Amino acid sequence: MLARRRKVYFWMMGGCLVLFVSAWAFVRLWSVPVAVGMCFVAMVIPPLAAMVANRRGPDDRWWDDPSGDPKSDEWWDELDGKKRPGETRDERWD
Repeated sequence: MLARRRKVYFWMMGGCLVLFVSAWAFVRLWSVPVAVGMCFVAMVIPPLAAMVANRRGPDDRWWDDPSGDPKSDEWWDELDGKKRPGETRDERWD
């Protein structure tokens, strides 16, 4: 999943650069308003690319990673139904 998001991010940022450079290298010779419009579109792409790159997918398991605090981890495991009350962490994996 990370590789796909990374590819999409680089494609979006590459498109942003192509829009910006071509707007002021070539398009401005024919139409300055179109070049400015292309720059506005290029300005919107980087925040969208950052959102795409940092989005969590359904296969990304970040919400159940241990926090490092044993009491908190036990509490969250009990709430999520991953263990019964009074059961230790190691008994789950046997």
